Amino acid sequence: MLSALALVVGAAAGVVGAFYRLSLDAADRLRDVLVAWAQGRGLFGLSCSIAVCALAACVAAWMVKRFSPHASGSGIPHVEAVLHGEAPPAPFVLLPVKFFGGVLAIGSGLALGREGPSVQIGAVIGQFVGKISRRNWPDCRALLAAGAGAGLATAFNAPMAGAVFVLEELVQKFEHRTAIAALGASSTAIATAHFLLGDSPEFATSLNYPAPAIGPLFFVFGGLMGFLGVFYNRLLFATLAVYDSFSGPSVEVRAALTGAAVGALAWFAPRLVGGGDGITQAALSGSQDIFILPFVLMLRFGLGSASYATGTPGGLFAPMLALGALAGLFFGVICGLLLPGLDIQPQAFAVVGMTALFTAAVRAPLTGMVLVTEMTGNAVLLLPMLAACFTAMLAPTLLSEAPIYESLRERLLRR
Repeated sequence: MLSALALVVGAAAGVVGAFYRLSLDAADRLRDVLVAWAQGRGLFGLSCSIAVCALAACVAAWMVKRFSPHASGSGIPHVEAVLHGEAPPAPFVLLPVKFFGGVLAIGSGLALGREGPSVQIGAVIGQFVGKISRRNWPDCRALLAAGAGAGLATAFNAPMAGAVFVLEELVQKFEHRTAIAALGASSTAIATAHFLLGDSPEFATSLNYPAPAIGPLFFVFGGLMGFLGVFYNRLLFATLAVYDSFSGPSVEVRAALTGAAVGALAWFAPRLVGGGDGITQAALSGSQDIFILPFVLMLRFGLGSASYATGTPGGLFAPMLALGALAGLFFGVICGLLLPGLDIQPQAFAVVGMTALFTAAVRAPLTGMVLVTEMTGNAVLLLPMLAACFTAMLAPTLLSEAPIYESLRERLLRR
């Protein structure tokens, strides 16, 4: 019975997740049209861009505050808290709040990912199916976890990553019943989502297996990404603390101010706002300008933290992957200049950088490697990924830096 229900949960999560992705794509296109129109109208156009983005972010924050506070941010920390018995499951009203609030927030240009809402929506679907079928808590828990994995699978067209994510990050141990439910849900989620989204990988890459002489560079790069992951986590929590310290303005006002800043940035540089898929693809294609690459990297670091601190629905994965790709491309280009005798593909470091930064921040290397491999449709970099993830784990471990979702869960439970 549990296995059959898991297939139903996966199919439902796949359909809802696919429509969520299509809605986000439509919102991004609408924002691009608005910005293109605004750029031809001087200060009036700039004012319109600022006003629309501010309004969208404000409404998203209001929806969360008014109807479902647990819809704030990624949602993954809350899912983990439920699975660990530290918080009650979210009510079904979270689903529409997460869906439409996420479309408004990410569509406004905030640097947030689609995977957080997809994971929490899938978890709500899993819990709902378990409840209406009158299953006991162990079965409801397994279905909730399976739905969360199906949500991640749909968000990135990565079914294996969805199942691995459930075991490595959400429940953090191998449970046979949960594993069976997660595999079944992820498979039907992708099967249904492919009818609406297609089955091509998220990112186009064309890479050869790196030469053995380059191997040591991946160990070095992984270590650097470990420290970058520590910086990423600390910057995020420092930004959250700053936003929390402003007791005067309401969450809607803070979200509107951030949205206004993003609207202004979109008017000047529309490709630098949003979840970051376009930035990631540009890095994987090697088409980023090396001279502005460090500035784009720093800007996205700040924009991602500020966007998450607004409390609107949106995840961390996609912006984090974009940062890893940018950092990897920059490292690869610098190595190519310093070591001209080696046949270095900077784009290979961009792919590995996605995995390494994810590993450093989340501390889930298997999920990171499987996720990036499925997203790029390229398995030739598995060994370099393994090397980089090894050293990327060292820095945060030696510095006793907690994984980001563990820290966010503790923060959630304290509030």
